[in-house]
Amino acid sequence: MIAFTFPGQGSQKPGMGAPWVDHPSWELVDEASIAAGRDISDLLLVADEDELRLTRNAQLATFVLSLVVLDAVERLGVEPSRLAGHSLGEYTALTASGALDVPDGVRLVTERGDAMQAAADAREGTMAAVIGLDDSLVKIACRRAAADVWVANYNAPGQVVIAGDPDDLARAGALATELGAGRVLSIPVGGAFHTPFMAPARDRLKKALGDLDLRTLDVPVVANVDALPHTEPSEWVGLLSAQLCSSVMWRQTLYQLADDGVTIFVELGPGSRLTGMARRTVVGAKHLSVSKPADLDGLLEALAGHTAAENAPEGEHLFMTERVVVSPAAGLFTPDPGLGTGQRVEVGARLGTVAGQDVRCPFSGTVMGVLALDGERVTSRQPIAWLATDAPHLAFATG
Repeated sequence: MIAFTFPGQGSQKPGMGAPWVDHPSWELVDEASIAAGRDISDLLLVADEDELRLTRNAQLATFVLSLVVLDAVERLGVEPSRLAGHSLGEYTALTASGALDVPDGVRLVTERGDAMQAAADAREGTMAAVIGLDDSLVKIACRRAAADVWVANYNAPGQVVIAGDPDDLARAGALATELGAGRVLSIPVGGAFHTPFMAPARDRLKKALGDLDLRTLDVPVVANVDALPHTEPSEWVGLLSAQLCSSVMWRQTLYQLADDGVTIFVELGPGSRLTGMARRTVVGAKHLSVSKPADLDGLLEALAGHTAAENAPEGEHLFMTERVVVSPAAGLFTPDPGLGTGQRVEVGARLGTVAGQDVRCPFSGTVMGVLALDGERVTSRQPIAWLATDAPHLAFATG
C-alpha cells in the first residue's frame, strides 16, 4: 500500500517552481492563479525568502506546487491507498482525495492563509523545535512555564514543536533543556500556529468551510487532529476548523498509516522534511520524495523494483504466445507514427523512442495494444506494447 503525504508551511523556498515550468503539469499554476486572483507563478519563480515567509504567501505557494507534483505523479498512473498532509498539507490531501476541486482548494487555502496572517499580526507568537525529549516532558516544560505556550506538532520520535508568546516560549525552552532536551531550535515563522492564538482564524475559516460543498473522499485521509482516517465530507468542516488551534498529531498519523498496511510513503511537494520524519518513525518502510521532475524516474524505478520483489515468481514456467516490448531506458516515450492496434511488426522493428533511444521489437507479430502514451514518462523495463507473436515461445522465470 502506498501513502501520499503533503508538506505544510516551512517547506517553501525561493525559485522552487522553476524545475516544473516546462512540465505539462505547470498548467495548474494558471488555473490556480485565476481562482486565487493572484499571480502564483510569481510566488513560485520570483519571490524572495522574506516574501515567501509571509503566511499568506507560503501557504498558497506550497499548496499549488504540491498540486503540480501530484498531477505529474498521477500522469504516471501511480495511485495511493491513503493520504495525509502536515497542517496546510491536509488541504492538498483533501484535493487529492476528490473532496475539493482545484479552484475550491485554492480559494480555501487563500482564505486560510489570510486568516492566519491576520491572527498572527494581531497576537505576536513564534515556534521552536524541541529535540531529544519525551513528549510528556515537553508538556511538563510548557505547563511549568505557566504561560501562553503549548505543544503544536508531534512530528517524530524525539521531535516536538512548541508555540506561543515569544518570552513564554523561551522560558519553556529553557525548562525543556533542564529536563534533558538535546536542543531547542527557533523556527523562523510569523505566528504561534496550532495554538489558541489562532482562534480568530478558526472562526473565519469555519465560515469559509460552511460555504463549500465537500464531496465524498475517494481515498481516506488521515486527519491531523485525531490521527484517524476519514472519508465522510461532513466530518471535515469540524476537523479542519479544530486543526488551527490543535496539535498536529503527525507522528501518530504515520503510525496509523503503518497500521493500515502502508509500506511505501511518498512525499509530494517542495522539500523532503516529511520523508525524514517518516524514516525516523516508521522503520523498515520505503520512503520516497518527489519535489522536482527529475525525481519522477526515481519514483517509477523504486516502485517497479518494489513490485517486482513482491511478485517475483519462483520456479514458474509458461508457454507464451503473447509478449510485451519493454522500454530500454527511463524517460519520455515518443511512439513512431502509425503505431497502434493491429499493426504488423517484424523482428527489429522500431516502435518509438525513449530518451532518444530506440524501442525495438525482439520478435515478430501483431500489436494487440500500446501500453504507453505519447509523452508519458516511463521507467526502464516498463512495458510499451503488447503483441501476439507468430509462434509459441517457451519462457522461463526462476526464483
